[in-house]
Amino acid sequence: MRGLIGAKPEIITELRSIQQPKENVFGFVDDSLNHFSLTVKRNETLSDILESYHLLNTDVSEIAKRSKSIFDVRKIRTGKKYHLYTDYDSLNTIKYLVYEKNKVSFIVYDLCDSINIYSGKKEVKIVKKTKSAVIKSSLYKALIENNASIELVIKLSKIFAWQIDFYHLQKGDNFKVIYEEEYVDSQMFGIGKILSAYFKHYDKEYFAIPFVQDSVFQYFDENGNSLRKEFLKTPIEFARISSRYSSRRLHPILKVYRPHTGVDYAAPTGTPIRTVGDGEVIAASYSKSNGNYLKIRHNSVYTTAYLHMSRFGKGIKKGSSVKQGQVIGYVGSTGLATGPHLHFMFYMNGNYVNPLKIEIPPSHPVKEELRKYFERQKKMVIDDLQKIDLIDTNKDNPPA
Repeated sequence: MRGLIGAKPEIITELRSIQQPKENVFGFVDDSLNHFSLTVKRNETLSDILESYHLLNTDVSEIAKRSKSIFDVRKIRTGKKYHLYTDYDSLNTIKYLVYEKNKVSFIVYDLCDSINIYSGKKEVKIVKKTKSAVIKSSLYKALIENNASIELVIKLSKIFAWQIDFYHLQKGDNFKVIYEEEYVDSQMFGIGKILSAYFKHYDKEYFAIPFVQDSVFQYFDENGNSLRKEFLKTPIEFARISSRYSSRRLHPILKVYRPHTGVDYAAPTGTPIRTVGDGEVIAASYSKSNGNYLKIRHNSVYTTAYLHMSRFGKGIKKGSSVKQGQVIGYVGSTGLATGPHLHFMFYMNGNYVNPLKIEIPPSHPVKEELRKYFERQKKMVIDDLQKIDLIDTNKDNPPA
């Protein structure tokens, strides 16, 4: 300290702060510890992970027991990343175990003195980005050619799902979008909110203007109407749920365990079945397992299916247009069915989803008392979109 005699107090404070060890991204100091970054192997358990290391004043069963209220160690999954921090000793004494649940969330097992287990999240950096393109064949190709992620394709198509038929885009359609990219550890891992979007389809312009109403973040057009339409909660009125969506269920006829990718509604034969939303019938047929079944595409994102019907509704066939609430068929027990019921399935982007858990908030226009705030938001959004240059890869010399 001889060299600091006479130094100003603020300089001494600054030097001391520089010497303070810094915490890592998981919230503890690791500068005096060995650090091993590994990946969970197939069928590897917590015991397997810790068996080569010395545990001080505890054992694996106690760690698992203490962890249960925060994270069930039985849910450790193959391929997930974890970190081990050990002393520089011959025993390889473990001080910390960190399990990364995903890119952001993690669980810390502090084993230094007593067991201390806590969850945490890494800092997520949000970066505002823009994309634009003229369509050559599909939205997917246009975005991928502009180095966008598939997640952005899905989010953008979901926003305009009721306004634009993405299966019938034409060459020359174009779009602009302002959105968020999420970064963790300097790596982009996901798409955040779509901040605004514009689509020109068949020479008609569509805007997606974000606005919070009734504590719900949603999108409206330039006139203040919601871009989303609602689905009916159930395809049968006053029906009883006899079997729920499940990843593993014993089939009542085949007597084997298989996923149950829908919801069963028990009702007497002949009970009317209604479509939960506007759409087009893309399948009206019979199969040995499904019996008489219909599949309805509501838009480029959502599709529903109705199985085991006794018969179809009047005039219902492949290619028919249907309106929400329209009777499309009647309950039966055709195909592999033990009794009269409807097996109802819901698809989002071609993947099964649980019809009982899908969250689609009500769609209402902007309230009159909020209109002035919406108009202010609309002007800002449209001004920002107009500043984006349209990238046309159809031309020989696209703009830089």
